[in-house]
Amino acid sequence: MKKHNLLKVVLISIVVALLMTWVFTTTSIQYDTYGQIQVYEGTYQQLGLLDLFTYPSLTIYYFSTLFIFVIVTGAFYGVLSKTNAYRNLIDKIVKGFKGKESLFLSLTIILIAGITSFTGLNYAVLFVFPMAISIILLMGYNKLVAASCTAGSLLVGIMGTTYGYENVASLLDTLGVSISTEMTTKVIILVIGLILLIFHVLYYGSKTRNTVDLVEDYVPKATEKKRSVWPLAIIFDVTLIVMGLAFIPWESAFGITVFNDITSWVQEYTLFNFPILSKLLGTILPYGQWTTLTTTPFFSLAAVVLIGTGLIGLCYRIKWDEFLDGFLGGMKKALGPAALMTFIYTVLLIMTFHPVQLTIYKAILGLSNGFNIVTIGIVSVLSSLFNVDMLYAAQSTVPYLMTIFTDATYYPLMAILFQSLYGVTMLIAPTSVILMGTLAYLKVPYGEWLKHIWKLFVALFVLLFIIFTIVLVM
Repeated sequence: MKKHNLLKVVLISIVVALLMTWVFTTTSIQYDTYGQIQVYEGTYQQLGLLDLFTYPSLTIYYFSTLFIFVIVTGAFYGVLSKTNAYRNLIDKIVKGFKGKESLFLSLTIILIAGITSFTGLNYAVLFVFPMAISIILLMGYNKLVAASCTAGSLLVGIMGTTYGYENVASLLDTLGVSISTEMTTKVIILVIGLILLIFHVLYYGSKTRNTVDLVEDYVPKATEKKRSVWPLAIIFDVTLIVMGLAFIPWESAFGITVFNDITSWVQEYTLFNFPILSKLLGTILPYGQWTTLTTTPFFSLAAVVLIGTGLIGLCYRIKWDEFLDGFLGGMKKALGPAALMTFIYTVLLIMTFHPVQLTIYKAILGLSNGFNIVTIGIVSVLSSLFNVDMLYAAQSTVPYLMTIFTDATYYPLMAILFQSLYGVTMLIAPTSVILMGTLAYLKVPYGEWLKHIWKLFVALFVLLFIIFTIVLVM
């Protein structure tokens, strides 16, 4: 295994972004006083080597919230490792699925993809990755199977996003498309993605099970001391449920206002004419609106995970020094993946401050006349690579496309095309935050992952374009 393989891949991606600023001129979009999109063609804005060093610090400034969430999740598992209950729990799961390991892999894929598709938690689903990986490795599968079942299923869930508004908010808002538009098509994409991923995992897993990967780095040592697993299981499940419920657009998608009503009651409740609950809790938003927080939802998610961590310590009466040892040890283990995931956003900042990508898209779109799913698909793939996050891919690219394709009847298809191709592209992209973070945690080289996943990527890519064609001609 080559040392620092993933870091080298990210550094190469950053260098490529830098070189693009020397090869291409800029093209930018702005809104005029009437709200109309205007396109401005500029000159070269070359990024110098010395100037490049300012971008990592900007990346930390803008995207430190993701870093914090990841290391807090690491701290959670560090504390779990101090409870014999954690090893007991995963051993019970492994024993319970003995002889039915394929069922566990399938259920894991469906659960992670379903949560991502329905709630839009995406990055927050990383919370379940360490436990899922531990169980999969204890079952005798290798790290590539573990990565496919976790990062792979999450990205398939993004590809087939249904009601997960957080995944596609900027895309839908820019296009003026409802979350429920083309829902049947989205469900079909999700189901096809799940079927192909499950087949890929089970086929590969059956050939490689009980091979060479060790589990010591991902599973706490087994001991003879037995502790009840139920407090741990309940706290873990409640933590995940609280995060999931907070991201579902209850009012806009389903017309459910109960969470808004509860929040209003909490904010307005007074004791002796003093808003005691509001003052004690501070800023609080109802479920379904956590994504509107200006500091991004990761701070709120991190707070939920920290509360869960504290409850684990209390329920299992972990001594304070031992609690801190597990907490800091878990943070240290998550530090590398968290730093790499944050560092990837440097590519986004270069593309944002040196807007050369629209110049490339303009040339590609000029190869065809009218609405062409092939050229638009290529633009979508490149936008996913350059912008790292679908939020920024939509903000930087979709308004430009709307100046070219003014017929709004194409916009629902454009929304499906962008969200699904983003998910597929992130299966192999060196700028895929979720993928690279998972590979870093598992210490899997990028090239090894590409050899493993490329067939699934091609199959999904081809099938998506078949679906796009059917939707276009209907």
